[in-house]
Formats: sequence, C-alpha cells, structure tokens
Amino acid sequence: MTEDASTQNQALAGHLLDHYAGRIARARRPYVLGLSGLQGSGKSTLARVIKAQAEQRDWPTEILSLDDFYYSRSEREAMAQQIHPLLRTRGVPGTHEIELLLSVLAALPNASDKLPVSWPRFDKGRDTRMPPSRWPRVTRPPRLVVVEGWALGLRPELESALEQPINELERSEDEDGRWRHWVNKQLRGYQPLWRKLDALIVLQAPNWEVVRHWRSETEKELLARGAPLAMDTQAMQRFLAHFERLSRHALATLPVLADTCVEYDTKHHVTGLNHS
Repeated sequence: MTEDASTQNQALAGHLLDHYAGRIARARRPYVLGLSGLQGSGKSTLARVIKAQAEQRDWPTEILSLDDFYYSRSEREAMAQQIHPLLRTRGVPGTHEIELLLSVLAALPNASDKLPVSWPRFDKGRDTRMPPSRWPRVTRPPRLVVVEGWALGLRPELESALEQPINELERSEDEDGRWRHWVNKQLRGYQPLWRKLDALIVLQAPNWEVVRHWRSETEKELLARGAPLAMDTQAMQRFLAHFERLSRHALATLPVLADTCVEYDTKHHVTGLNHS
C-alpha cells in the first residue's frame, strides 16, 4: 500500500468511526458494521485500519471476513459433483458457510475464558481453510465487529435477468443457466446475515473493468510471494468471470442500500462520501 493510500485509509477510517461513534457507544451489544466492496477495492485493508483506530478509542474490535467462511476445497469439490462443476471455484453465493458465520456473531457477545469464540481462517494461496490451530480465538466481547466481504448486502437478481449469459464462461459452461439460477437462489440464504448488520458501508468502484484491474493487481502480489495456487492472467480472467454478473448487479444496486457509500475513481482515490 502506497503512502497516499495509507494516509487516505487513515483519514477515511477516522471519519467513519466519528460518524458511527454515537451508535457504537449506545449499543448494548457489539455493534456490527458491514463493509462491502468488490474484489480489489481495499475493504480488507480498510477493515484493519478501522480496527486499529477503534482499539485506540478503547473499543475492542474483531473483523469477520466473508472470505474466511468459504467451504474447504474438498467440500466445494463435492458441490461441483452434486450440483454444478462451476462450484469448484470459491466466491459466489453458496460457497460460504453462512450458518457458521451467523453462529460466531451470536456467540461473540458472550465471549469469555469459559466460552471462547473461534472462527476459520482461509488460505487463498492454497484454496482451503487453515488448520484450526491457526484460527482466531476471542475470550472477551468486542464493542465493534466489522464484517467485510465482496457481496455484503446484495439481494437476488430478478429471474428474468438471468436468462441471457453475461460472458463466455456462462455461454460455454452454464448454457442452460442452471449454475447462475442456483447461485442467485443461494443469495436468499445470505439475507439473515445482512439483517444482522447495524450499518452497511459500500466501497463503490467506478465500473466492472476497474474492478477486474484491481483484482488482477492483488493476484500479482500473490504470484510475487510464490503462493502455490496464484493465478496467471488467463486463469485470473476465467476466475473473475464467475463474479461478473453479481459484481455488475452490486455496482448497480448496492449504493442505494448503503448507510454510507464511499466512491472511488479509477486510481482508487476517494471522490465522494455519502451518508444516508
């Protein structure tokens, strides 16, 4: 992260915490702040800055990343065989263990030495969960919980919108639309999680093409670190094709559902900040 990006995130985190401070202080249970942004938008980095600043304010804070709740590679392999081959690839609705995330949220208010709360860590380089010995373990209730993920707050598309394929992946590997209809249906099961959010912050990219560029930059960093399953350009393009439909849907629909919308330009500079 460049110095400019770091400075911007520090300022943005401070502003967001100032804006929500009264609500966090009044909450009788952990305040759950949703942070939604498409691939490469910087939501994970911003979440860490928010946590650091919140704890400087004496607000114990935990981050729950939707990405950490992906099903393991073996579980997705079973889904690929039983439902549709495209479910081998992590990321779309239906590839997260939402019930587990909900159970963690329910347990955190009562976290203690006698009732510790832990949750998975997902290793994207190896495309499966880390061993439980490396999972976070919390023994005190947080004041703030930041839930971050690429599809946070998203509602299902209209069935009619699913009829025409949106890219070559859908045309060649989902000809009958079975995969995209199944994925869209799974989004209904995510709505109980969205309802647990006390506020939703959306990091809004300018368009899908910029999102593809941002996500590719992230993957180049994994390649540079020698991650075992890091993707080259061709593999990256195919991977992102799994998300194009819902990413475009998110860009079109999430800003009006957000409590706060942070707008970015193509260079990832904040150009607008709107609270509803």
